[in-house]
Amino acid sequence: MTPVEQANQALQQVKDAGSGKTALELGWIEQIRITPPRAVFRLSLPGFAQSQRDRIVAEARGALMALDGIDDVQIEIGQPPSQGGIGQAGHGQPAERQSIPGVRQVIAVSSGKGGVGKSTVAVNLACALAQSGLQVGLLDADIYGPNAPTMLGVADQTPEVQGSGDQQRIVPIETCGIAMVSMGLLIDDHQPVIWRGPMLNGIIRQFLYQAEWGERDVLIVDLPPGTGDAQLSLAQAVPMAGVVIVTTPQQVSLQDARRGLAMFRQMGIPVLGVVENMSAFIPPDRPDCRYALFGSGGGAQLASDYDVPLLAQIPMEMPVQEGGDTGRPIVINRSDSASAAEFKGLAEAVLQAVTQPV
Repeated sequence: MTPVEQANQALQQVKDAGSGKTALELGWIEQIRITPPRAVFRLSLPGFAQSQRDRIVAEARGALMALDGIDDVQIEIGQPPSQGGIGQAGHGQPAERQSIPGVRQVIAVSSGKGGVGKSTVAVNLACALAQSGLQVGLLDADIYGPNAPTMLGVADQTPEVQGSGDQQRIVPIETCGIAMVSMGLLIDDHQPVIWRGPMLNGIIRQFLYQAEWGERDVLIVDLPPGTGDAQLSLAQAVPMAGVVIVTTPQQVSLQDARRGLAMFRQMGIPVLGVVENMSAFIPPDRPDCRYALFGSGGGAQLASDYDVPLLAQIPMEMPVQEGGDTGRPIVINRSDSASAAEFKGLAEAVLQAVTQPV
């Protein structure tokens, strides 16, 4: 019997008090990984079962700690399904969202408005996670404005596409230590994408389920700005570990970020925290100086208002822009910079938020 099979057998004792079904059968406990001396699993409790949370956690931890060679149990907090709502199922039923084979965590990067540096944050976050030793994928779901290929220096490449129809498979481009899929790799530079919602939903599902992602610890999804079809399509399709909200300090950006944050909460998606981008300008000839060109304190205020962490404050530095234009993200090209340090701290904070002892 494999270690995972032993873990599944041990967890059969953890049951829903109401239906008597096991937490495994209900889909509340999933994605079990055993790497002695550590065991990891994802806990996704619906709203009606939250009162049982402490008991279920204690029983699951006790069952796994009783296995030979296990002395540490970590629990990933998955999306909490609830009765009713978008993409949710009723009592005793797991959510209908479909996991991506081989992908352990899906983390979205979103913003309420364009121009706040969301794609820059998504690309550098993905690269920073890869530098920490994880297997990372990046899905550029900004179908109308796909910038990730340029930022990663692969705008001139075309991914291999195999098969046709429902059997079609897309091979992601490997670059900067990550695997990436983007609409920008499939269209010409000046070709506009003029699609309605159903077509948008279709291509996002293709990128999720028909790309050869392989084994990935994390898939970062760069969403388009706003609260439209792409966000709904992703939220309805795949279980997400959480979303990172990107804003700038100025009030106009904060107003839109609030709407985006509230939308994800309404859909039951965990909000991991806020990233304040362009927090201050650092002149190249005066690295000790910081100028708050767009105001200050906005990211902290947004995080405080919604009781979520302020994950990072990314300064404005010329190498950020240069790296984005030349295809060398700043965490790779200028790893000693203030911005690179913030992106690395962001990666650590995100990992801590989605993989934490309970």
